[in-house]
Amino acid sequence: MEYRVGVVAIVVENLKSAPKVNEILHEYASLIVGRMGIPYKQKGISVISIIVDGTTDQISALTGKLGRVEDVHVKSAITKK
Repeated sequence: MEYRVGVVAIVVENLKSAPKVNEILHEYASLIVGRMGIPYKQKGISVISIIVDGTTDQISALTGKLGRVEDVHVKSAITKK
């Protein structure tokens, strides 16, 4: 399989879900090139962006697991090559 670079945006609407998100990101640490997390305290949410490098299957597995966490929303964009 071909490796691709992408960005994953994660919005955590309930901070009680943050430990599960961090657990999943740790599980997929080998795919993560960089990570930036911003707590938006006025809104009571956190926004995380991660740069990933992996196969489409690996990236899909990561985003799928994140998307199944309650009060977590995920979007991704991946290179074509």
